[in-house]
Amino acid sequence: MTATAAVDVRGLVKRFGRFAAVDGLDLTVAPASVHGFLGPNGAGKTTTIRTLLGLYRAGAGTVRVLGRDPARAAAAITRRTSYVPGDVSLWPNLTGQQCLDALAGLRGARDEAAERRLATDFAIDLRKTVRAYSKGNRQKVLLIAAFAAPSELLVLDEPTSGLDPLMEEVFRRQVRAAAAAGRTVLLSSHILSEVEQLCDAVTIVKDGRLVESGPLAQLRHLAASRITASVGAADLIGLRAELDGFGVVDAGGLTLSVPRPQVPSVLAVLARSGAADITCTPASLEDLFLRHYEVAAR
Repeated sequence: MTATAAVDVRGLVKRFGRFAAVDGLDLTVAPASVHGFLGPNGAGKTTTIRTLLGLYRAGAGTVRVLGRDPARAAAAITRRTSYVPGDVSLWPNLTGQQCLDALAGLRGARDEAAERRLATDFAIDLRKTVRAYSKGNRQKVLLIAAFAAPSELLVLDEPTSGLDPLMEEVFRRQVRAAAAAGRTVLLSSHILSEVEQLCDAVTIVKDGRLVESGPLAQLRHLAASRITASVGAADLIGLRAELDGFGVVDAGGLTLSVPRPQVPSVLAVLARSGAADITCTPASLEDLFLRHYEVAAR
């Protein structure tokens, strides 16, 4: 196990009957980082998160959260952890403020000034009862409790579900502020642009198994870049011969998928040919994700 990791999982297996929801998963989250946890529905993300929180027991493998085993020290871990699920359920007859009071009482610590500031940022009236709240406002209550709590680790499972674009930006600011303050964030999200903006590293899972993990910048470098250009009819035959295997070269131009080490040589070929309107776009997180998602869907 990695002594300095906020979350360190090795060979996690969790079965429900004969079905393996998580099958030999490794996950390492560095302290004071924002780590994206991605995968299609049914990939095992929520099962993994519930195991980290001590809600499920691992069938095999080792799990450490903040240096402790959640199967043995769940209460100690959850006192130091803020958790926001994608589907928030709160006490319907309580007001938003009373929910914050109850959650802080369960934790045994709170920062009321931070709660007031976050309520203003998230533009929510905490005097209303939960039954009067929309899904987005219920989400806001738990986000306020999570960010305001004196916790070291934030585990956020689809946390912006129900938020409008303005509130999503408020959420992103709070995540950045938490990381800048030395807190660790594990972010499970289907909003790839959100993960790309916020995360230092990502882990992609499929069918309960790890398929890609590492610093986001490094993973982009490993993936292919997209190159486009306009070419004249006279240059097509020569370019087809030189760029065979990279993509489409026709009278309408070219669209290529080029491994990073070969990008300079391909750009040089295009420059010599007199191609115009050349663009080169590094791989995005969406490219990385869909590469595995599309395989899973076949």
